[in-house]
Amino acid sequence: MILLSLAALLFATGTVATAADSLTGPGISHALAERRSAQLSDVRYALILDVTRRDTAVGSVRIHFNRRDGNDVILDFRGPGYSAVFANGVATEPRAANGHLVIPAAALHDGMNEVMLRFRAAIAPAGASIIRFHDAVDGADYLYTLLVPADANQLFPCFDQPDLKARVTLELTTPRGWTAVANGQLLSVGPAPEVAPPVSRNAGASVETSGAVTFRFAQSEPISTYLVAFAAGPWTVRTATFGGRSLSIYARASRAKEVEADTLLALNARAIAWLERYTARPFPFQKFDFVLAPAFPFGGMEHPGAVFYNEESFIYRERPTLSQTLGREATIFHEVSHQWFGDFATMRWFDDLWLKEGFATYMAAVMQADLEPAANAWKTFYLRNKPAAYAVDASSGTTPVWQQLGNLDQAKSNYGAIVYNKAPGILKQLNYLVGDTAFRDGLRTYLRDHAYGNATWRDLLAAVGVASHQNLDVWGQRYILRPGMPMLTPHLTLRDGRIGRLTLDQAPARVLSGALPWPIRVEVLLGYAGAPSERVAVELRGKSVDVPVAGRRAPDFVFANAGDYGYALVHLDDRSVDWLERHIGDVHDSFLRAMLWGALWDQVRDARLAPLRFARMALRELLSESDEQIVPVLLGRLGRATTAYLSPAAQRAVRPDVERTLLATARDGSKAYGVRKNNLDAYIGLARSPDALATLDAMLDSATAAGAPLRAPTRWAIVTALVSHDARTATARLAAELRRDSTTEGQRRAFVAMAARPDSATKARYWDRWFADRALNEDWVTASLRAFHDPEQDALTRRYLRPALDSLPWIQRNRRIFFLGSWVSATLDGQRTASALADVDDLLRQRPDMAKDLREKILQSRDELERTVAIRRAYP
Repeated sequence: MILLSLAALLFATGTVATAADSLTGPGISHALAERRSAQLSDVRYALILDVTRRDTAVGSVRIHFNRRDGNDVILDFRGPGYSAVFANGVATEPRAANGHLVIPAAALHDGMNEVMLRFRAAIAPAGASIIRFHDAVDGADYLYTLLVPADANQLFPCFDQPDLKARVTLELTTPRGWTAVANGQLLSVGPAPEVAPPVSRNAGASVETSGAVTFRFAQSEPISTYLVAFAAGPWTVRTATFGGRSLSIYARASRAKEVEADTLLALNARAIAWLERYTARPFPFQKFDFVLAPAFPFGGMEHPGAVFYNEESFIYRERPTLSQTLGREATIFHEVSHQWFGDFATMRWFDDLWLKEGFATYMAAVMQADLEPAANAWKTFYLRNKPAAYAVDASSGTTPVWQQLGNLDQAKSNYGAIVYNKAPGILKQLNYLVGDTAFRDGLRTYLRDHAYGNATWRDLLAAVGVASHQNLDVWGQRYILRPGMPMLTPHLTLRDGRIGRLTLDQAPARVLSGALPWPIRVEVLLGYAGAPSERVAVELRGKSVDVPVAGRRAPDFVFANAGDYGYALVHLDDRSVDWLERHIGDVHDSFLRAMLWGALWDQVRDARLAPLRFARMALRELLSESDEQIVPVLLGRLGRATTAYLSPAAQRAVRPDVERTLLATARDGSKAYGVRKNNLDAYIGLARSPDALATLDAMLDSATAAGAPLRAPTRWAIVTALVSHDARTATARLAAELRRDSTTEGQRRAFVAMAARPDSATKARYWDRWFADRALNEDWVTASLRAFHDPEQDALTRRYLRPALDSLPWIQRNRRIFFLGSWVSATLDGQRTASALADVDDLLRQRPDMAKDLREKILQSRDELERTVAIRRAYP
């Protein structure tokens, strides 16, 4: 009766709800996406956009779509204004609600429809769909879009969900002297047409196009809205042809001479050619251009036809290390892989984000291993992915690989280590389980069946399952739908110098989803000093398995995941730990040695191995370690152990040895440059004593360091260290360095350095500016977070702990992907105490209604604070 009365009241007052009302809440709900998927097809956007004004783009869009259910059609649009709405040539007034425009059913018909709107979009350094970058060197401005995961509707009215792919055409009007790149092939460049003034609903003033030029681009292949892209500005363009295909690189004019254009063009071309062979499918889009985007907030973005790379990671201001060049190559291979895995075959909804991101990371490693066998790509893969994945997956805030998502407003929370690092790790296990040929053939079928379409994880496993003649349902339930990870523990019994029994047990690292075992196939390694190791393949279907090695000679150590095929934390038995503590440098296989160091570090994080014991071991081995990828990882763990896990008294005791070892190695001319440079970087980050800070200060008057010219960003790192520790010369050095380096990059580095000042007034200014200054580029904010939250300044930053966590809904609404994780991680990493941990737990208890995805982000970063407190208690 209550419901009937309410309905009668609504009818009497003329406010009867339509079918669209329940779907026009904030964001883009899964329910709205499913309704539109069933309702619409054959979507096309003809987009005309003028970016000649500094802060506002003005444009129009003609949207064609096939409607088949007779209902209202809901568009998404969060731009500052729209006007002149026509449906099938007739003026109409859509109903606006929460970033949606409801086109009434009466204005439409079944079959093909056309809706035309005029609109405005913001142009800004941050918080807008069109990012503006101002070059301090030559005063030039550059624009580029960034619409992932659901900001296309901030740029233009559209159906902003990944499974309503559309063909897109673009006409872009820019100031004279600019050039532009977009998804489609450039067809023509000519004088800009006259633009009439917008006519209603806050649509803005007329646009002055005198002297402007218009770029007309060909219609794209079917793409998701988050992949629509353009970049415009006075770019310098370099084009090269490889095997009949032309590729172009766009770089800003002031840095064009620094770009290794030939190398970057060749790497992208090489990746395209390899993927064409591996997938047995030609490059799926009409052309391939890429942009080195300044102040880009993450490593790269895979827009078909217009890939954007992070300029700072692709142009080196000083001699790069091996890890830097390998990282740049991996980013290229990742983004090119997306052209097939993500752009061509796209996840249906962002709950399957891993289907593009995890795949791109894994395929990049497969590609690198095949193209450069001597590069030991799987060691790189392990170091870059597994520790990051394990750190999150062993926390109480971990999520499944498939992350349920009710609204695209929360999609930014899905980005993180589970999608980017765990997903490729489980794909390596799947590949090992079914074999290389079946895995490749399954992917070829998957791409064939979902060409220019959308898919789910079940579609992928079905294709690989058919190719391998295996049912992968249980595998998918354990690895894709289940949160958490297994922990493998070997149990070795010896008799008279021989193996009596070796068992391998598994258990959840945290019991988040029951105690069921994971299906795991691994290689157990028996290590012997001065003799070849032995490997035995083992498959676990239950909680324990006997390894068939009884009677063999007793090994010096046992490692249960040789080759890194399994996705699991691997414990070492005490006997292996004791041997490795004394002899890990004698393990000549650098890949195995890297994994053994990882296993030892996991023992430290689990409070099973004293951090001081690990630090002493690391200091000794760093003197002879020559692997340029192991060194920076080992230095990072040494830094964590000595600044976070050790008690203050233990830190003071070990600090002289740390500073002495790192400085001596950085100055050792017999070492490779990468080893010396990584030790220098660690020395800058760990220097604390007056003598060490004085040494850093003196370095700024030197021409070289670590065997190379001393340039930015190392100079800025030294300045930041001096500022952070309130060195006597810090203020003068900061001012001098900014005069020396007045580029935009120099200004950004100065902004970071000033955030490290240990005074409350500085912290308050930065805190306020992060939220209030819309002209502050998001990349600058991200870069300054760690300096602001310096752990040694936790007394100053403790007051921001709770406000930082309270601000997460605002962060989620207003910042890009990855920022949310960086914000939480930097905030909690800046704390070391049990009282800070108690504050976090109090907040979580007091906010039972906190959104699940935000709670999980806090729990993921809380894990490291909890470990720090526990380790300090266990080893006071």
